[in-house]
Amino acid sequence: MANKICDLFGIEKPIIQAGMIWCSPWQLASAVSNKGGLGIIGSGSMYPEVLEEHVIKCKKATDKPFAVNIPLLYPNIEEHVQTIIKHKVPIVFTSAGSPKKLTPLFKEHGIKVVHVVSGTLFAQKSQAAGVDAVVAEGFEAGGHNGRDETTTMCLVPNVVNAVDIPVIAAGGIGTGRAMLAAFALGAEAVQIGSRFAASEESSAHENFKNKIVESAEGDTVLTLKELAPVRLIKNAFYHTVQEAYARCADAEELKHILGRARAKKGMFEGDMDEGELEIGQVSSQIHDVKKAGEIFDAILNEYRTARNALRAGEMEF
Repeated sequence: MANKICDLFGIEKPIIQAGMIWCSPWQLASAVSNKGGLGIIGSGSMYPEVLEEHVIKCKKATDKPFAVNIPLLYPNIEEHVQTIIKHKVPIVFTSAGSPKKLTPLFKEHGIKVVHVVSGTLFAQKSQAAGVDAVVAEGFEAGGHNGRDETTTMCLVPNVVNAVDIPVIAAGGIGTGRAMLAAFALGAEAVQIGSRFAASEESSAHENFKNKIVESAEGDTVLTLKELAPVRLIKNAFYHTVQEAYARCADAEELKHILGRARAKKGMFEGDMDEGELEIGQVSSQIHDVKKAGEIFDAILNEYRTARNALRAGEMEF
């Protein structure tokens, strides 16, 4: 399955594991890379010394390419950048900010740069900044998200038509059939987060993994646009936020309600009531916790089955 993304990253299969905060340690990244995809260490929830430890261990666990995700709105960016350069991480995914400043520095050290975008204009600006590819992430995705609520089905073809660099589809993709749909829209690869969050190698708390499995359609919502849009599972914390909206709370009050380390409290420490539980809409399609390799194989096999069915003309109109 060779294509532009496989050639760019030196991987065998165009399946990329998202760099999710509190869920993407070296164990998960190396497991996905060892299957021929691209694993990503999520640095947004790591202190500099923790990221360095994960990079070192990932390099020992796989001889395949892997990446680090850097959310640009998080602290410790400079230290993370130096860790990536020091250990010669081959690929960096940036998000939640402009890649204009850091891209030339990474490229100077031979590091491929991919930026996550939620709109066509951001994709064009990222291309102008010199990134090698973009992730077009629809608002179905978990975690921090786009304010305009553009769905993956609409976003991906718009971005594909607007840029000349490869496009990776993300948001609502957790199955092989969704992967096939993404390729039909013009994507060269898929980035998958929520499905891998519910893997054995994920560093998420078991309570959170079980909550993902229990989630049904409509259990997640995009909220807190005044701060940074985030898709959450509805729980007691979410209802507190809704009560604040009902009394027309301003951004400062919302920031106070959010407080510090709310995502860590929920996703990493397992507080399902007062924690911030970031996950995508596709959680309603996740029914078990499996090894990352098994998830990877299942997605790829379903993709091939669906592709072959289309080729065989079994779906007639």
